[in-house]
Amino acid sequence: MIRNFVIIAHIDHGKSTLADRMLEVTETVSARNMKEQYLDSMELERERGITIKMAPVRMKWKDNSLNLIDTPGHSDFSYEVSRALKAVEGGILLVDAMQGIQAQTLANFELAKRNGLKIIGALNKVDLDPPNLEEMTIELAELLEVDPSEIHHLSGKTGEGVGRLLDDVIEKIPGPKEEEKDEALIFSSFYDEHKGIVAFVRVFGGNFQRDKKTKLIAFDESFKVKEVGYFAPELKTTNKLSAGEIGYIATGMKDPEAIKIGDTIGERALEGFKVPMPVVFVSLYPGSGSEYDDLKIALEKLQLNDSSLEFKPESSQVLGRGFKCGFLGRLHFEITMQRLEREFDLTLVSSFPSVSYKVIERGKGEVIVENAREFPDDFEKAFEPIVQLKILMPEQYLGSVLSLSELFYLKDIQTHNAGRSILIEAKLPLSQLILDFDDKLKSVSQGFASFSYEFYGYEEADLRRLDILVAGDIVPGLSRVVYKAEMESEGRKMVDRLKDLLPKQQFVQAIQAKVGGSIVARENVKAMRKDVTGYLYGGDVTRKNKLLDKQKRGKKKLEKMGRVDVPVEVFRELLKR
Repeated sequence: MIRNFVIIAHIDHGKSTLADRMLEVTETVSARNMKEQYLDSMELERERGITIKMAPVRMKWKDNSLNLIDTPGHSDFSYEVSRALKAVEGGILLVDAMQGIQAQTLANFELAKRNGLKIIGALNKVDLDPPNLEEMTIELAELLEVDPSEIHHLSGKTGEGVGRLLDDVIEKIPGPKEEEKDEALIFSSFYDEHKGIVAFVRVFGGNFQRDKKTKLIAFDESFKVKEVGYFAPELKTTNKLSAGEIGYIATGMKDPEAIKIGDTIGERALEGFKVPMPVVFVSLYPGSGSEYDDLKIALEKLQLNDSSLEFKPESSQVLGRGFKCGFLGRLHFEITMQRLEREFDLTLVSSFPSVSYKVIERGKGEVIVENAREFPDDFEKAFEPIVQLKILMPEQYLGSVLSLSELFYLKDIQTHNAGRSILIEAKLPLSQLILDFDDKLKSVSQGFASFSYEFYGYEEADLRRLDILVAGDIVPGLSRVVYKAEMESEGRKMVDRLKDLLPKQQFVQAIQAKVGGSIVARENVKAMRKDVTGYLYGGDVTRKNKLLDKQKRGKKKLEKMGRVDVPVEVFRELLKR
């Protein structure tokens, strides 16, 4: 029998460790070859302790074939979860018995329920003797609407209870239904020099084998299958992939644009898959112009494994050629930046993160603005994206978390009891969420509060574009969209930092923060002082004054014609938070 399932859990609740024990118990990976977070293939995942890239694996257990997809637990990567849920019939909802149910656990559980999956509840880390194990068992059972006796107690560290959990996967999760026509859902992909684009698929109907002619439905591109196989967890070739199985199809195709995550390989398209839209936009520029092509190739390769990453070329007078990129959130952006720097050895400069605004321009109607520099000065109305937040925390931190409304534009705040915890629901501008909301929440709750979010819609806001000028020229990468009430304070922060960072020139550099036609803050970087009279000893003071006047006239001339190039290093420092 075939069983396809996922592990759904919050960050740090032990899903990767549980997957490790499953690999050991089923003898898919020998104890000698075992390493921690085996399915987390990227170095960044091991460092951060989070799963970013899905790693499927096929295991054998009591003559049954189990296909596991280990999913990420951060809100930014919920698109990975949605892809995984389309490929399976059931899941394990894993909760850390020391921490309890967290916000993202609830969010992913709701998503799994909407997809009609059979969910098995499990409390992890029982080897630590959690003090409220019985309470948590009842709480999880109530969430899943099952008897407390059906909740598994296990340890991903020691392996306790893992075998019984696998037995339950076989018994309770339904087997796959089979369609007649060839249908395979693509839920991930990567590029191989020899195999071309390798698509990770769940086969819903028919079968696929080497040399079979088939097609990508969305791209409308026919190809001949180069190789098929499954994950053991390394790639292992097989004669064919049949309905119900999870595996890979090597397409032999070289064009990165050909693969669309959520597309179907076969005879007809599978319905109901949503491709998530980026919500955070950042311009990336190479540290040197010669790395532009390297950056383009690197982004194309990352996009093969990360369908939500979007990018298109753009240029800046200051930073040269680069790309405007779309991300699902701040963590998604940070991970991508680090991968570009580590895996592709690139030095990068980024603009301020921005979100997508809707603006009604006079006489032009509604436009979408993703780049702060394109936000108009003259408009009728502006609308910003809003998210619906769910914050889960122990009761003693309620006051501290509610105090965040003094720093952030939290509104429509509601509080509810959620078992032993308190649940806050509120709306928040996406632009504030992507900056430092996560850090501030952890700080005021000592790390005990967790949150999830989903897009709510657009609401009208009083917004302005803040430009930074150096020596009279706008610096494009430093433009931002800010609230009217904060434009002076934000402008002051920027000019003060620039004053400290900009290298001196032979003339005075004016640094200005500008909103529309008004200067809201200004500072000057003093000119370098060169002693032009140093070689004179005594003598007529008139001679010295003539030289100083000549120097002054020269500086004024330089100031009029001088154009300041903001060094890349200054950009990098300015964009640090």
